[in-house]
Amino acid sequence: MSLRGRLNSVFKSRDEFDLTSGDIARPLFYLSLPIVVTNLLQTAYNLADTFWLGQFSTNALAAISFAFPMVFLLIALGMGLSVAGSVLVAQHTGAEEEAKAEYAASQTVTFSLLGSLLLGAVGYLLVGPFLSLLGASPDVLPLATNYMQIISLGLPFMFGFFVFIALMRGYGDTITPMLVMFGSVVLNIAIDPVLIFGFDGNPLFTMLGLGGLQSQLFAATGYAGSGIGGAAIATVFSRSLALVVGLYIMFGSTRGVQIRLSQMRPDFEFLRRLLAIGIPASIEGTGRALSVNLLLIVVGMFPTTVVAAYGIGVRVFSVIFLPAIAVARGVETMTGQNIGAGKEARAEKAANVAAVAMFVILSLAGVLAYVGANPIIAVFTDDPEVIRVGADFLYWVAPTFGFIGIMRSYTGSFRGAGETLTSAAISVLMLAVIRLPFAYFASQSWGYGSTGIWMAFTVSNVAGAAIAYLWYRRGTWREGSLTRRAPADD
Repeated sequence: MSLRGRLNSVFKSRDEFDLTSGDIARPLFYLSLPIVVTNLLQTAYNLADTFWLGQFSTNALAAISFAFPMVFLLIALGMGLSVAGSVLVAQHTGAEEEAKAEYAASQTVTFSLLGSLLLGAVGYLLVGPFLSLLGASPDVLPLATNYMQIISLGLPFMFGFFVFIALMRGYGDTITPMLVMFGSVVLNIAIDPVLIFGFDGNPLFTMLGLGGLQSQLFAATGYAGSGIGGAAIATVFSRSLALVVGLYIMFGSTRGVQIRLSQMRPDFEFLRRLLAIGIPASIEGTGRALSVNLLLIVVGMFPTTVVAAYGIGVRVFSVIFLPAIAVARGVETMTGQNIGAGKEARAEKAANVAAVAMFVILSLAGVLAYVGANPIIAVFTDDPEVIRVGADFLYWVAPTFGFIGIMRSYTGSFRGAGETLTSAAISVLMLAVIRLPFAYFASQSWGYGSTGIWMAFTVSNVAGAAIAYLWYRRGTWREGSLTRRAPADD
């Protein structure tokens, strides 16, 4: 079989599988696999910054450890609208109401872009005080501020692309966003080292044996790079192009859900519907982001080497986390479409299948991360103390990877049913009520030092899985349909 044939057998488009009838596992796999790849590409995006800035300086590495949670917070504040749009598109698609799905998508794009403009402006103005509050040192603060001001200005482009991904996913098309993300990441990785280092001491040219070319380019341009600001520029530029492609697809092609200019005039009555679903989803995302930021205050009580190790560990953790996020998004879409079609029992089966599969797969990934902890951290830095602390992070967190899969599978189903408040409550319980206090007391009062922070991840991951499972068994999510019809024959 040719390479193209093998790819076609693994990545199937929406018209090749049915989310509301037949087998459960196969359509969930075909729906989730492109999301895994998309999220892997997203993480490659972040890892490229981490790798090149690690070559630049330890302070730059620590700076993005402080900047990343703020990026997460800004996106989380606005992500509720994209979740609401995805849920509405999924339920209307399952109910075979194409015109309503298109209208929901068009209004979601409008209000999401308006909201991101506001968030970007607020982020730009408050970035300095916010990073100071987190405890960034005088050496790290100006670097993190420079990075975040550029990201804040580009937030509408970054967030617009996330909305494109969410709407296409709600429709059931996860391949198109994957392909657009691939092009965006390739572009980012290509220009990242150039914008960070310029043509003076650029390790990329050294790796490729192109020192002579580098000297010629420096003589011609005099460009010595923009440091950490260059990484931010690369991110904004590549995401801007991805958004342009995404809008072209939704406006002018026959792939996925369509948006129409005539339906994009702000409808504030419809906004109330979006907010009813989206505000709890934003609370969930914001709760996660605030917990990460507050946890960073605890991390910031330790030396810069611990902050840098935490930044690397979280990024490695995010790679392992990708399948759980992807399957949760797949379950969200399957739940939405099946509830729209009146098939609640099928939606529940999809969540259970996903939870079991993710527990097994992520537990195996945890074994690999535990065994290879030192060499994994060493990929990003040659500082022995950072490697030691980062490995300690993985030793504590890796054994609980499977529990993350369980929690994410069930919270994804809650969101697909429109029960975004339930999903938010579970997230806040896990992160703000369990992880954060445990991390503070274990590291500061109980004598465990930085290890106490990593122990908090272990405890909260297991507790989050138990809470999500028991809450799902109550069955109240079945009442969350936005397009309820009489139950179909399951």
